[in-house]
Amino acid sequence: MSDLPSRPASPTTASAGRQVPDKVSLEGLEVRWDAAWTAQDLYAFDRTRTREQVYSIDTPPPTVSGSLHVGHVFSYTHTDVVARYRRMTGAEVFYPMGWDDNGLPTERRVQNYYGVRCDPSLPYDPDFTPPHEGTDGKVIRAADQVPISRRNFVELCERLTVEDERQFEALWRHLGLSVDWSRTYQTISAEARAVAQQAFLRNLARDEAYQAEAPGLWDVTFQTAVAQAELEARDYPGAFHRVAFHGADGPVFIETTRPELLPACVALIAHPDDERYQHLFGTTVTTPLFDVEIPVLAHPAAEPDKGAGIAMCCTFGDLTDVQWWRELQLPTRSVMQRDGRLLRETPDWITTEGGRARYDELAGKTTFSAREAVVAGLRETGDLDGEPTATQRKANFYEKGDKPLEIVTSRQWYLRNGGRDEDLRAALLARGAELDFHPEFMAVRYENWVGGLNGDWLISRQRFFGVPFPVWYALDADGEPDHARPLVPTEDQLPVDPSSDVPAGYTADQRGVPGGFVGDPDIMDTWATSSLTPQIAGGWRTDPDLFARVFPMDLRPQGQDIIRTWLFSTVVRAHLEHGSLPWSDAAISGWILDPDRKKMSKSKGNVVTPMGLLEEHGSDAVRYWAASARLGTDAAFEVGQMKIGRRLAIKVLNASKFALSFGSPDEPRPLDPALVTVPLDRAMLAGLAVVVERATEAYEAYDHTRALELTETFFWTFCDDYLELVKDRAYGAGAETHDVSAETTSARAALTLALDSLLRLLAPVLPFATEEVWSWWREGSVHRASWPTSEPLRAAAGDVPFAVVGAAGGALAALRKVKSEAKVSMRTEILEVTLEVPAAQAAGVQLALDDVRAAGRATGALTLVDVDGDVVTARDAVLGDPVTRG
Repeated sequence: MSDLPSRPASPTTASAGRQVPDKVSLEGLEVRWDAAWTAQDLYAFDRTRTREQVYSIDTPPPTVSGSLHVGHVFSYTHTDVVARYRRMTGAEVFYPMGWDDNGLPTERRVQNYYGVRCDPSLPYDPDFTPPHEGTDGKVIRAADQVPISRRNFVELCERLTVEDERQFEALWRHLGLSVDWSRTYQTISAEARAVAQQAFLRNLARDEAYQAEAPGLWDVTFQTAVAQAELEARDYPGAFHRVAFHGADGPVFIETTRPELLPACVALIAHPDDERYQHLFGTTVTTPLFDVEIPVLAHPAAEPDKGAGIAMCCTFGDLTDVQWWRELQLPTRSVMQRDGRLLRETPDWITTEGGRARYDELAGKTTFSAREAVVAGLRETGDLDGEPTATQRKANFYEKGDKPLEIVTSRQWYLRNGGRDEDLRAALLARGAELDFHPEFMAVRYENWVGGLNGDWLISRQRFFGVPFPVWYALDADGEPDHARPLVPTEDQLPVDPSSDVPAGYTADQRGVPGGFVGDPDIMDTWATSSLTPQIAGGWRTDPDLFARVFPMDLRPQGQDIIRTWLFSTVVRAHLEHGSLPWSDAAISGWILDPDRKKMSKSKGNVVTPMGLLEEHGSDAVRYWAASARLGTDAAFEVGQMKIGRRLAIKVLNASKFALSFGSPDEPRPLDPALVTVPLDRAMLAGLAVVVERATEAYEAYDHTRALELTETFFWTFCDDYLELVKDRAYGAGAETHDVSAETTSARAALTLALDSLLRLLAPVLPFATEEVWSWWREGSVHRASWPTSEPLRAAAGDVPFAVVGAAGGALAALRKVKSEAKVSMRTEILEVTLEVPAAQAAGVQLALDDVRAAGRATGALTLVDVDGDVVTARDAVLGDPVTRG
């Protein structure tokens, strides 16, 4: 981002009057200021600004499936801090909010909330009333769910997501997200469906999308295909079974954890260099129980040191079976069906009477029951060598599923993503190298994912609530669909629903009849829509003027666990459609960990609902906790850190009230560096100038945590040392008559300059407290004020170093320690005292000696001596901590 227009310089005086409340409080600030910001359209995006003036954010659309959790608050705060900082630097921030409301999580919530399930064969009932309206967290069994049509089911999904989205927005507003709430979108809206369908049609026209009937991962519970990015490897209990196949020269033993797949066995495979099986290559063996003759073949993917060193290849037990099947051109003999049960009819490749009788006993059984039956049969025939040996094996699960995935053959849609195209893989790796990751080490996760892809992106799902594929198929005379020549709409017809819309050249009564047509029954994977969030939010399809102003976007903020899904898939879509990255920077948040150091997630049941935290501690306090964690770093859920944040927010109110309490309420507060003449005031501003510079550098490097640390550390020094030292001088001896001395004017000018910069420095993290204080004495909003610069502070500071503040503060602490040990009031006057000061710090104390005297009530003789007992006269270095003597 470059050539940003400069904001107007800060005025030389603040507003003419001040309205500082008698009592300050954090209570109610969220509601009051959210209403004010909404009324003012404070965060509305100005679309007249050029692309060079815009900072655009591809905000993550949270999944609408019940409730947000504290992990959302954590990561979305990071994004909002960036948005607020960029807005104050002069950028026009494009910061929309989306709702990811299509897909499996929404379907599951609707099923349980309303007590229904989708049955696409049923007709639409316009008067349908669901049996439940919420179940108080109780799970309704599938058998007890009322079947309804797809259209009725989709209507319930839309009804429930609207309510969820309303609650999500209320929470985000309470948190203080500076989103432009006029720019929200849904991933299931008509516009989003049209964008996803248009992108797909263009992929199809360029041969980037294709359909294939092939073995793939399948979840039997949810009855849908699963993509590689959705896999989760988990330990799963099993057992090794040593099974004898019948060869010409005797038995050949294999070891397997899936004996129920014996009827699907198509070969035995060993490594070509394994001497134990050299004599078997090229021969055949017969499967136990089912008497099917299969070849013994060699393949380098076989593992000689695993089990017996020779394995059965079944269609399909795992992904290695798929590899062998494809590369050795083996037959397909699948017995596993989509519902997780074996074929209900005996397959034709089992031809012997005994084999068919054995299979009849398995037909229609679940994998568990079939396994028990096969093992019993092997014991009976003597083909089981010994008893099964228990083991823990790694199995692939759908990330939302509870049962191991099966591999079944089905017709699915795929999008090319470099899994089988080396040139495309290289191009996508190059895109990753162009992208600036924050933190930088997260780039390795992208590279590893792209480098490890073994297939194209499976984008079709066998679900109901999602974006349908805009495709129909002509039916031949036998009613079979012509998948090779799909019928597609024109882009101006989008969005379409092939289950109810009719392709050009056909009529509705031709649906499903020979010579007519049929619509594609599948929907797109939710990531196939979410991967287009820049295009959806930016108006790619319908608002090219807006799209040109916001795309490619500046920032993609997201979690580390979806680099392989959301981040990568968005890069794929932008590369294929636009020939560019979708954004220049990616900010990757860490996870929130529970007290046992485990990631918080809904599936684990260890999440914390955030609204209660926001109400108990205040939104600024919770934001402080979130902002205290660096990008890419896992953070513990710590209420203690929130309490620290609340203390900071309260201190901002109290310290600001104190700083604004001097002089008449209608007296202008000067912001003029030339009025600062006293060394202590100049020293304080010198330190603040450094903080402004370093905090700005940190924000530019996406290190909000460092910026907060620097600002907070200075702020407490400002409160604990400087305010205590300067308050007597700031009140001034002639306060009643407004006969203000130059020294008092210096204190008030320094306080005003400091408060002006500190509020702006803290505004991205503590938006409510800082806005509250700003309203007491400044016009407009602190969140539309310009980001502070060091120039006016350095102009006021001159060559006085910040260490003067620490030296003087240490001297005051020493005086107060004397009173504390003497058990007298801090207002007790000191008639005579000698302070022993390290020589390196002596000059600093000397420069601020009048303020030290006044704050310490040292009305009598005060002598400074260095550590050697010499009376201090030096005015040089000012580092160190003074100690008291006498």
